[in-house]
Amino acid sequence: MIKKISIIGGDVRTIKLIEMLEKDKYEISTYGLEKNFTIPMNKCNTLQECVEGADIIIGPIPFSNEEDITTPFGNKKIKIQEFIEAAKGKIVVAGAIRQDIFEQAKEKQIEMIDIAKREEFAVLNAISTAEGAIQIAIKETSKNLHGNNILILGFGRVGKVLAKMLQGIGAKVACEARKNTDIAWIKAYGYEPIELVDLKENLHKYDIIINTIPYVVLEKEELQKVKKDALIIDLASNPGGVNREEVKEAGIKFVWALSLPGKVSPVTSAEFMKQTLDNIFKETK
Repeated sequence: MIKKISIIGGDVRTIKLIEMLEKDKYEISTYGLEKNFTIPMNKCNTLQECVEGADIIIGPIPFSNEEDITTPFGNKKIKIQEFIEAAKGKIVVAGAIRQDIFEQAKEKQIEMIDIAKREEFAVLNAISTAEGAIQIAIKETSKNLHGNNILILGFGRVGKVLAKMLQGIGAKVACEARKNTDIAWIKAYGYEPIELVDLKENLHKYDIIINTIPYVVLEKEELQKVKKDALIIDLASNPGGVNREEVKEAGIKFVWALSLPGKVSPVTSAEFMKQTLDNIFKETK
């Protein structure tokens, strides 16, 4: 049964999550959050002290950058290897964990759980991402979204939620997909369907293009077809779906919007984390 929780690093979502976990009477220790003064005073002096005796460790979303754990509120950097050594034999829940870190963790008998890959969290998080994308679109354009021609690249979780929201405020929504089943659903929902093979010849029609595909689909050749006064928003994680050098060269307004849930709705995102963690805790009893 989960009683003692160690929380290492994290952003505003993590701070809100701690408050929720405290209400459920969990015993919480923290490290890598020293700069935030709103959390409980049981802040550990060392990483080893924090994880010792913990039933489960909660890490940040995203888990890391190139070499360090994500600790925007920490006094010092925590190396990935340092964390792996300290968490030996533990259960670790974090988000957007690289494959090489999974492999390192396995060698140390660490059970790594990527919360971002949990279906219940991913679906709920798509709501925050979609709202954040709309917020950016409103801020970065001089026209109403109502009546605007907007293309969404990809029809996964985020694409589905975003298309529905945009249609609800009166935008003319088109969705690109490569699967026949997705094209069929796009038609059923009343959006304009664009097959991937036909993408290039249709790009000139749209005022706003929002990418959700986690690999580059807009290269130089495609960007030459885009309106010069269009707005491109990329929601995909690294490397993104847009060639950033080429979009700059083309002079098209571009926003690469990473980790939107943590930026635009940290409290709601923390609530989604808490709901998913409750499920994980039940599964690890």
